[in-house]
Amino acid sequence: MSVNNKRVFYVKYLAHDIYVEIMKGRPDVRLDRLENESPADVFTPILADAHAYQIGAARDELARHFHVDKDFLKRTPNLLIVSSNGAGFDPVDVAACTAAGVLVVNQSGGNANSVAEHALGMLLTLSKRILEADRTLRRERNVNRNALIGNEARGKTIGIVGIGNVGRRIAELCKGLLHMNVLAYDPYLTKEEIAGRGGEKVELDDLLRRSDFVSINCPLDSGSRGMIGAREFALMQPHAFFITTARGFIHDERALYDALKEKRIAGAGLDVWDKEPPPPEHPLLQFDNVLASPHTAGVTKEARINMGRIAAEQLLDALDGKRPPRVINPEVWPDYAKRFAATFGVTPK
Repeated sequence: MSVNNKRVFYVKYLAHDIYVEIMKGRPDVRLDRLENESPADVFTPILADAHAYQIGAARDELARHFHVDKDFLKRTPNLLIVSSNGAGFDPVDVAACTAAGVLVVNQSGGNANSVAEHALGMLLTLSKRILEADRTLRRERNVNRNALIGNEARGKTIGIVGIGNVGRRIAELCKGLLHMNVLAYDPYLTKEEIAGRGGEKVELDDLLRRSDFVSINCPLDSGSRGMIGAREFALMQPHAFFITTARGFIHDERALYDALKEKRIAGAGLDVWDKEPPPPEHPLLQFDNVLASPHTAGVTKEARINMGRIAAEQLLDALDGKRPPRVINPEVWPDYAKRFAATFGVTPK
């Protein structure tokens, strides 16, 4: 076996160092690291020779010229695979990759439990008004606890938008721990499939009208971008809470601000933003009933290890000619298989 004939690179970030450890066990793989600030004379030959790109999922942490678009693909003629560090793939133009015969994979499910626990933590904190109580105690004397009456989550209804790996775990936690009713909107799953994941299949408008908590857990794509706006917030009940651990741009931040200011919903738990991290003066951070985190729902020690491991193992399997389990653009497979065979002399299966 020739040494270093399979070229992989990443820019600055990996989910965990276990990724490097696993890659080092393969003498046929060369792993290069670049920085956002790497000069063109350093990164140009690496991009030109690369077969795989392990890309960070956070769009604002990655230099724009390392985002995968049509221009980037022109600079990476040998690229076969783009592998996202997480479940999201914001810096990747999937359509452009498909047109170029490049396979896109992610690590969906690797941090599902961490994200689900974060969403549940937000749900309970908002429902019990823990955040408001904490802030009030830090500002005022002689606090009137009766002005901070919350609600139990037990028996309430949660509406889950996107009941994939994260949404399914949220349904399991809410139903098992709190005996909540679970509604789910997911156009890609049947009524029976959603029932098997613990939910009742409904349309989005029905979910918004009936839920005490709305949890967004779908990927950002052309179908979900701007999905939750002024019209959708107007459908929610005044006592309902909006929670998102998915991606910015799925909900309209200005519309959410208006809904909160006019007290048309009870509060929000926000882990994702249009600009990440949001500045301290962001309008949504001025509300006491907004619980905020800087896209850290999936950032736990356990999740990072899991994601680093499955990212490395999946990419190595793909470079060995196996079909990865987490393909974002399966329609590219015939073109990808031809390009792979031309590169390595083996047709992937």
